[in-house]
Amino acid sequence: MQKGSIRVQTENIFPIIKKFLYSDHDIFLRELISNAVDASQKLKTLSSIGEAKGDLGDLTIDIKLDIEKKTITISDKGIGMTAEEVDKYLNQVALSGAEEFVNKYKGQNENNIIGKFGLGFYSSFMVSEKVEVVTKSFKEDAKAVRWECDGSPEFTLEETEKESRGTDIILHINDESKEFLDAERIRAILNKFCRFLPIPIKFEDKQINNTNPAWTKKPSELTTEDYQNFYKELYPFSEAPLFWIHLNVDYPFNLTGILYFPKIKQSYEIQKDKIQLYSNQVFVTDEVKDIVPEFLMLLHGVIDSPDIPLNVSRSYLQGDPNVKKINNHITKKVADKLEEIFNKERKEFEEKWDSLGLFVKYGMMTDDKFLEKANKFQIMEDADGGKFYTLAEYRTETEALQKNKEGKLVILYTTNPVQQDSYIQQAKAKGFKIVRLETLVDAGFINQMESKWNDVHFTRVDSEIADNLIDKQEISESILSKDDEEKLKTLFGMEIPALNVSVEVKGLSTDAPPVVATRPEFMRRMKDMSAMSGPMGSFYANMPDEVTLTINGNHPIYQNILKEDDKQKQEKVVHNLADLALLSQGLLKGNNLTQFISRSLELMENKSMLNAQA
Repeated sequence: MQKGSIRVQTENIFPIIKKFLYSDHDIFLRELISNAVDASQKLKTLSSIGEAKGDLGDLTIDIKLDIEKKTITISDKGIGMTAEEVDKYLNQVALSGAEEFVNKYKGQNENNIIGKFGLGFYSSFMVSEKVEVVTKSFKEDAKAVRWECDGSPEFTLEETEKESRGTDIILHINDESKEFLDAERIRAILNKFCRFLPIPIKFEDKQINNTNPAWTKKPSELTTEDYQNFYKELYPFSEAPLFWIHLNVDYPFNLTGILYFPKIKQSYEIQKDKIQLYSNQVFVTDEVKDIVPEFLMLLHGVIDSPDIPLNVSRSYLQGDPNVKKINNHITKKVADKLEEIFNKERKEFEEKWDSLGLFVKYGMMTDDKFLEKANKFQIMEDADGGKFYTLAEYRTETEALQKNKEGKLVILYTTNPVQQDSYIQQAKAKGFKIVRLETLVDAGFINQMESKWNDVHFTRVDSEIADNLIDKQEISESILSKDDEEKLKTLFGMEIPALNVSVEVKGLSTDAPPVVATRPEFMRRMKDMSAMSGPMGSFYANMPDEVTLTINGNHPIYQNILKEDDKQKQEKVVHNLADLALLSQGLLKGNNLTQFISRSLELMENKSMLNAQA
């Protein structure tokens, strides 16, 4: 029997291992199974080049739990180790002397230190009071050996009996880690980290992994049903995806994967962190913000790349040029796919726009390279529904009527076609085209695009009277006298809580409503975005709404109102007209709405009594 000390300095190395591997207990099982997979893969490689003789047989990796003995055993039938290899790989931490290790990396971020060394095996000491390794090399006439260590630098190494090649790692679980003696806990860890490893893995005599997942195959080998079934495997309770993008790159970096566009019914259903990162089919993390562009974090699926540098916990990306290249490549692939679908299957693209639009708009707001391509396939739906315009198409159809004095294209939009219907109808009567921009991202999208599309201005259809939606202009005077106009301004100049109301009289068409309530575009946008804008948003949210009441001096109703001798009735009718205008803007709420209803009933009852008397 050989006894000795692992060639590290206790006070320098093991505290680092204990402290910085201790933060994520679950990884011990992933690391040990990954090592077992590596050993099996190496044997297959050696066999393929004639350096490993004989039939490889079954390479299944077995995980066994013994609650009575308080052990977890990971057994592989891979390459195995000789006594010399055990001494080399287990007794020398990453082949580095302790002094060199500590001097070179002292003071650095310890997460990065771990990443410099092959310390995966030592994660076993996070949960074990003792670790045994029983191994037999594939080499002819190799003797089996047993290595044992209790987590201190002291170890024993001796010959033992083992019938077949491969390695058994027996973890004697410590009292602080009894949770890992629960079969359900082990199964959950295996399902999380090992469900797509390339070597069969059995736990409780049941294989837990798919060794040949869809992303490892060529696109030509897969059918639509294959892609959809794999999506179900990843997300069992989700609706079928809209479509997918198969990534398959081997130069200048290795990258495979499948990204799915999920179906989203409501903006609030958006979920990030649904993309899983793998390295050679080993699960790494579902936090991929450094690899995947921010706007594509809304996608689902899998990315697998061995070229992304990771530390021993394989949970933190380290700075590397490949990460940026991969990020750019994914952006390009997604943009190319969207453009291809738009060009070849526009009707299908339009039918899926409710979900796709969220991805596209978010990408245009946050990624200029994507914006450049997306300008060709970003579409806007007409307020009446069913018809879609690209920016170029909208420009062609509206340029004659919807270009302002500054030469900018004015895109008229609605955020609520039902509530804003009267405004839409007035604008359509002028020949204007109105589009829907009604999702959670649209307020931000409008602001961003006005800064990126230099010749475009967005105006909500209810932000001005129809005559002034494109340009402020002098409107013909009303038929009312100046005195009558001033009387109406006085009657409409009422105090309304939480509103800052201004009143004007214009000579609008007799078909236009008697009063039109409008809210200035800028201030309304600020309030619309306030809920998502943090402290600055609360500043705008607490400001009173700016509202302009435009009295249509040409509407015949005012002839009767001005002649009304009953001042109380006159004020109530005017108040109701103002409330109706505010109601169209969604600004009549609470007690004001209650009073409007009561006032309306009172006016109706008075009219009924007069009719009865007549």
